[in-house]
Amino acid sequence: MASSREIFKADFDRIACLADYQSRHKGPYESFLLKHVPLRCDEALEIGCGTGAFSRLLAERARSVSAIDFSPEMIRLATARSSDFANIEFLRADITKTEFPREQFDCIVSIATLHHLPIRATLEKLKAALSPNGILIVHDLFQSDDLFDLAASALAHCVWVGRQFINFGRLRPPRAVREAWKEHGRHDTYLTLKEVRKLRSDLPNAVVKRHLLWRYSLIWQKPEG
Repeated sequence: MASSREIFKADFDRIACLADYQSRHKGPYESFLLKHVPLRCDEALEIGCGTGAFSRLLAERARSVSAIDFSPEMIRLATARSSDFANIEFLRADITKTEFPREQFDCIVSIATLHHLPIRATLEKLKAALSPNGILIVHDLFQSDDLFDLAASALAHCVWVGRQFINFGRLRPPRAVREAWKEHGRHDTYLTLKEVRKLRSDLPNAVVKRHLLWRYSLIWQKPEG
């Protein structure tokens, strides 16, 4: 029987093959996330970089970007699409088995990736790899668990459908895209917002923000000493 890690890799290899459609989709949160990248950023790290869209934005802010993903197909596409960015190094790696130098990165970004990983162990690893005063940026999905979340999710669905029409002239993604994400969703689990906020016990003074489209952000600056 395939392990959960092997299943995730197969899912994202399949999703990568649909990336031509997805690459035309402009994420609604990129500007918000970029505001938190340090103005003086020497080295940045993105985990779960996918086809490298946000890595390329980071590369315009940072001297050097390390971008890793578990999927060989994602890394292949990211490398091919980033030929104009000599300051990005793409690496196919499993973060659960990857050791980073201590206090190496001024900024670490995780977009729609943390929920696939052992969360607290991963956060401890990223904290250790972050330089003093460095910024950790997490953007991920959450699971609705109360009436307010359900109402917000209903509004989010309307926004999502509207964005599909504006970006692609259609109300739903192509069937192949829907089926790929549906299959992947069978293996996904998410934190609730209450559980996300509890992560602040490990990340003192982290700022957690709810967003539409079932997303949250968590921004944390590592203390200097």
